[in-house]
Amino acid sequence: MATFIYRAKNFEGKTISGDTEGDSKEQVIARLREKGFFVLSIEKKKGGFSFSFGGGSVSSRDVSIFAQMFSVMMGSGVPLVRCLSILQGQTENPAFHKVIGQVRSDVEGGATLSNALAKHPRVFDTLFVNLVKAGEAGGILDGILKRMASYLESSEALKAKVKGALTYPVVILSIAGLVVLALIMFVLPQFKSIFSSMNVELPFITQILLTTSDVLIAWWFVIVPSLFLVPIGISEFFKTERGARLYDINILRVPAFGPMMKKMAVARFTRTLGTMITSGVPILQALEVTAATAGNSVIKDAVDSTRASIREGESIAEPLKQSNVFPAMVVQMIAVGEETGELDKMLMKIADFYEVEVDNAVKGLTSIIEPIVIVFMGVVIGGIVLAVFMPMLSLVNGT
Repeated sequence: MATFIYRAKNFEGKTISGDTEGDSKEQVIARLREKGFFVLSIEKKKGGFSFSFGGGSVSSRDVSIFAQMFSVMMGSGVPLVRCLSILQGQTENPAFHKVIGQVRSDVEGGATLSNALAKHPRVFDTLFVNLVKAGEAGGILDGILKRMASYLESSEALKAKVKGALTYPVVILSIAGLVVLALIMFVLPQFKSIFSSMNVELPFITQILLTTSDVLIAWWFVIVPSLFLVPIGISEFFKTERGARLYDINILRVPAFGPMMKKMAVARFTRTLGTMITSGVPILQALEVTAATAGNSVIKDAVDSTRASIREGESIAEPLKQSNVFPAMVVQMIAVGEETGELDKMLMKIADFYEVEVDNAVKGLTSIIEPIVIVFMGVVIGGIVLAVFMPMLSLVNGT
């Protein structure tokens, strides 16, 4: 079976392009015509070696738009394969275009949509696949996709708030670090000959800076690359199972930042679980998926423990309380939701509340970080300036 690249007009009159597999051109053209496409050109994909650096990536925003548009078309009665063809033609992301094309080909070959999506875990996570599977089983795929789009938008907005709080201090500290490095490596050496001609004892801070300058100049080829390689190494370590667990445990203990991350994790847990229960996913399966997509090992362990307890006949609230991870208010509201039979609605209300709390925590953290960063920069740069001029002041006072 060969791969054919085609250009065609869809039922809306838009020109689309893509690739599909078939035994011959005639077979592919016939299949495209059955979908309502008017074929403009088609050619067999040539074999050979190809290489692309990075391969592109698909953002949560891309997937959210995909789910929203998919939901609208499915709700309007557009056939599944035609929906995928239209979505593939409209996406501007080359990587996502290729993924949607592969999903469409699998569906055309007889696979279910959930199974076709599951072949691309980097784009469609466990949560997305399981919700689609529930939608297929219940015949409510359009509604499921709409909920998924809403979930992704809320999740992305939450991440953006936290990233926004961290961007400012990281950028400022990076610039300050480069300025300090330039002062020590290029400015201080200019004063070294001046200091050596002075008949005064250099202050301790000046001696430290001059020694630091000598070390940086002598070993710059080791130290400068290390400034980039060490953070990369730490990042890679945190991607390992052991490193990720170590990070997840300790990040929740960091003053000011830890409570914010905990609120974010609670919002993500309740939003995910609420979305799955609302979509008709069985509670044990919903908890399994929620644990896998928790984003924090501590939360994952608590959810796994809860799932095991529920299998033995317990409620959700009690094991969550015993984990000592979730706030008492969350546990009590979940208990009320179980008692009233409105657990899904209660979980969504908790998620809404904690997303507002995260927003407030981000604003509070930003207001604290900004003056701290400014004071830190002032102290460091002011200390360097003071170290340079103190010997000169000593010489003036001595004369």
